[in-house]
Order: sequence, then C-alpha cells, then structure tokens
Amino acid sequence: MKPSPVLDPVIHAPGRLQICAILSSVDDAEFAMVRDAVGVSDSVMSKHVKLLEEAGHVAVSKVASGGRQRTWLKLTSGGRKAFKDHVAELTRLAGLGA
Repeated sequence: MKPSPVLDPVIHAPGRLQICAILSSVDDAEFAMVRDAVGVSDSVMSKHVKLLEEAGHVAVSKVASGGRQRTWLKLTSGGRKAFKDHVAELTRLAGLGA
C-alpha cells in the first residue's frame, strides 16, 4: 500500500496555507498583494514568509521599482510539491468523514 502524504506543519497554519494557495496559482506575486489578500499586517505576513522561506517552500526576491524596493514571492518547486501533497492529504482526510 502506498503511504499517504503527511500534513506539512509549516504550510498547515491558516495564513501560510492561504499564502501557498495564492502563490500556487501564479508564477510570482508582490508581497503587498498577497498580504492584502490574506488580510494580515506587514509584520504577521513577514513572519509567515520567513517560516515558508526557511522551509524552502518560498523564494523571496527584492526588486527596485519606481524608487521603491518591492518584494516578490514565489513558490519553489519543492514548495509547489509540498503544497500539492498537503492539499491531497487534507482532501483525503476530509473524505474520511463523508
């Protein structure tokens, strides 16, 4: 029997799960756009991003634009796989209760 994926504790927190969901549908996204979509403060967003980056799930890049530095976020290939596996496990678990 094939072992089922396990929940990723870094991704599992609601805010980080939302960040990964947003990033999974795009190549990259600006920090402020993701922050606003998740509905958190800069400091909370920064903490989430730092944990995702340390886990290797998100890559962060800074780009100067219009005299300002903008931060861009991107799911790494490992982050995409971890998110996909996490969602698959959530789906599997949700199916057990039906």
